[in-house]
Amino acid sequence: MNNLSSLKFFKHEPFWLLSIAAALEAICITLVWRADDSGHLAMNILFLCATGSLLWDKRHKLTFETGVLPSIVGIVLIGWVLWQSATLNVDHTLRLLSFTSALGVSLLASGFKGLKQYWEELIILFFLGVPSVVAKLLFDLSPLTARFSGLILWYLGFDVSVTGISVHLPKGSIKVVYECSGIDIITYILGIAVIALVMFPIARSKRLLVAIFGIILGFFINAVRVAMLALMAGANHAAFDDWHGGKASYSFALIAILIFGAVYMFLLWQEEQQAKNIQKPEEV
Repeated sequence: MNNLSSLKFFKHEPFWLLSIAAALEAICITLVWRADDSGHLAMNILFLCATGSLLWDKRHKLTFETGVLPSIVGIVLIGWVLWQSATLNVDHTLRLLSFTSALGVSLLASGFKGLKQYWEELIILFFLGVPSVVAKLLFDLSPLTARFSGLILWYLGFDVSVTGISVHLPKGSIKVVYECSGIDIITYILGIAVIALVMFPIARSKRLLVAIFGIILGFFINAVRVAMLALMAGANHAAFDDWHGGKASYSFALIAILIFGAVYMFLLWQEEQQAKNIQKPEEV
């Protein structure tokens, strides 16, 4: 089969493109599950449901027309994902696989010019994992998280001191390592903010503020968690283990998501009320 007939096949057979995308995302989810990363697994499913819903809504408007170069680039990206999964050489690249898979299939389906059809889905999957990988390579929030957690404890009246990434209390101390710095909660809330802004858009003047609020909320909630862990470290080791790495540790992420959701729903309601007031004729 030559290149032209191959491109024609992809153009007239979107079902196969969907099958390729589904197979790749199934591989990504399986790898996350095998890595025992429950938090990222739940976020992966949530983000994929969001992108699937968006694609379903626009399914009749999509055009499939690609070229040789974008097809080659798409195949290379898909090959990289398969190579990573086959060699289990994932590490932090694990969080890049869903976005890379989606980008590769999009290029196979519609080429470079057609990527704009999938900008909503691609940006959502971009924020699923790319920011956390970039953050891991560029900076560490651990010292800032330790200081802020110590500040919370100090305001609550505890005798606390902070040295580097260590929070010291009279009955014990903890070290705030990178995994506990709050990067995951921050990037997940930021990603959920992106989903909300894409699927339920609000005024442009508020969008940046919503993203900033999500970042601050994630950092604050995690700092509260670290402060609580510092108190548990010298008082209740069983509770410390559960809230540090057990199922209870996900409660804080859930709380952050619920708070963000409530605030965003309020903003949507506020804009709806403003729109009604504008449309309502003034009484004479």
